[in-house]
Amino acid sequence: MVLLKRFDAWDKQAFDRIARADLPHLDALLPHLSSAADNSVLWGLVAGVLMMTGRPRLQRAGLRGLLAISLASPLTSMVAKQAFRRPRPLTDLIPVIRRRRVPASSSLPSGHSASAVAFAVAVARDAPLPVAAPVTLLAAGVAASRVYVGAHYPGDVIAGIAVGAAAGWAARSYGRHLLATTYPRQVRRGKRGSDGGMRPVASRT
Repeated sequence: MVLLKRFDAWDKQAFDRIARADLPHLDALLPHLSSAADNSVLWGLVAGVLMMTGRPRLQRAGLRGLLAISLASPLTSMVAKQAFRRPRPLTDLIPVIRRRRVPASSSLPSGHSASAVAFAVAVARDAPLPVAAPVTLLAAGVAASRVYVGAHYPGDVIAGIAVGAAAGWAARSYGRHLLATTYPRQVRRGKRGSDGGMRPVASRT
């Protein structure tokens, strides 16, 4: 209990310092990035771009990323947030230009951070470094933005990162079997369809 109280005190102090920070360049970036990640819209767009490349590795990366989010999202909202009913931080110290809509759900853990990290970890399984690195940086930006806009304490984001990493690794480890139900031949062989993309193949019964 003592350690938890100390961590809570540190968490709130860190939030207050970030709230008071005067960083104009981040003011123009992070709030918009945070909004773009609402309901995982940002990651759906990234996955769509990967799917449209027609390259099997990138298509698998996009599918695996979406699978990771489908694991992280319910784990965060239906399990973790129900178990830890932490109030959201007060946004009085957050400049108006940085503020975004604060959900009424529990502050712990950060769902945006969980989905962002889950997607990035899963995508890195198949995507080459020139693709995985920007996605990872984007995920880090989304996680940081949640504290910057006043939606979460830093500890909430750390917890969300942990949940997302677990979901991402699950998608990396077991995603092949799930993806194979839709794209069995392509997932197994990395085979292209006649149009250069991955085509759904009906499973034989």
